[in-house]
Amino acid sequence: MTRDVLIRLSGLQAMEGDEGTVEVITSGDYFWKNNKHYLIYEGTDGTIRNTMKLTPEKLEIKKSGPVSANMVFELDKKTQTHYVTPMGELLVEMTTSRIGFEEENDHLKVEVEYALDINYDHVSDCRIVLDITSKDCAKLD
Repeated sequence: MTRDVLIRLSGLQAMEGDEGTVEVITSGDYFWKNNKHYLIYEGTDGTIRNTMKLTPEKLEIKKSGPVSANMVFELDKKTQTHYVTPMGELLVEMTTSRIGFEEENDHLKVEVEYALDINYDHVSDCRIVLDITSKDCAKLD
């Protein structure tokens, strides 16, 4: 995969019968180091930097800027982070139930399903889909 990539990030939250979906397409930097895939990209407003470390067993997301957190998604594990926002801090817990991982030369797809708790209350069941493609091979359809 080339350094310059396009990232399609889709998120689904299901709570009490309602579902909400968010999708963002952005450019980013890709690296392969120590048998791990790394992605770095800016948030939609350009103030939050996102760094992801990906393996078939684990997804780590580090946010820095006005919003900061270090989220870890690991199969059948509950992990915690302090999600810091300009409005205050939340204790966020993620219990990962599934990680899907597809890897090709110029394409990487990761799917993570997890339960989300905030301040010890279950809020929603979530799904993240990361679709990463080298810019010169990307097809936006």
